[in-house]
Amino acid sequence: MGKIIALANQKGGVGKTTTAINLAASLAVIGKKILLVDADPQANATSGLGLDINGANIYDCIVGEKGAEEVIVASPDIKRLSIMPSSINLVGADTELAEMEKGHFRLKEVLTPVRDKYDFILIDCSPSLGFTTVNALVAADSVLIPVQCEYFALEGLGKLLNTIKMVKGQLNPALEIEGFVLTMYSRTRLANQVSMEVREHFGDLTFETIVQRNIRLSEAPSYGKPALLYDASSVGSVNYLNLAKEFIKRNKNKRS
Repeated sequence: MGKIIALANQKGGVGKTTTAINLAASLAVIGKKILLVDADPQANATSGLGLDINGANIYDCIVGEKGAEEVIVASPDIKRLSIMPSSINLVGADTELAEMEKGHFRLKEVLTPVRDKYDFILIDCSPSLGFTTVNALVAADSVLIPVQCEYFALEGLGKLLNTIKMVKGQLNPALEIEGFVLTMYSRTRLANQVSMEVREHFGDLTFETIVQRNIRLSEAPSYGKPALLYDASSVGSVNYLNLAKEFIKRNKNKRS
């Protein structure tokens, strides 16, 4: 059975979607079968992998018009990587999910029929703690939290952790924290201080791999490609490949 990981942080601009795209691509290149679920109405993970944001998408699944297999598409560039696209229509999902019976479990119901087909399913959540994000947390086995190495990095994390605690207590007892990934690192005193603070707060839950601030990571989505296809030798591409290797190693250790 594939493991489902939600990538969440209600603070925007922390590298969440960049991490979702590039971790998914790196895991696929390493040899894992991956599904990236774009659960953000901005649909940046969809467009960042060169896919049409106007086709069938996750919203059609949530409202029951299509099944997961009908909207999932294979990456045009990377073997073993598939995507469940998003679109602006997902903006209305919070209201519709709130009105559904067992609305908290809708995304879990959508993903259950395809779960066994993948090693890992990554869900790129929206930068909010609304009904759609809670749906992702209910569907997930764990949560991966990107934290940018900038001022106010820890601001708002309390709300996210409280939401995770609430979901774990009331809706998904098996939910765990996969870890914290330090992103947007630059060689400054502030970035080093933030990195130290995160490691002091969260200890071994913090990944050793740090994603450095890198212009290639910023440029790649405009070409509809992950960094490793846009510039395989770039610092950002190497960082995410290393993160993928650490991610796999951690999961092997957990299973053993």
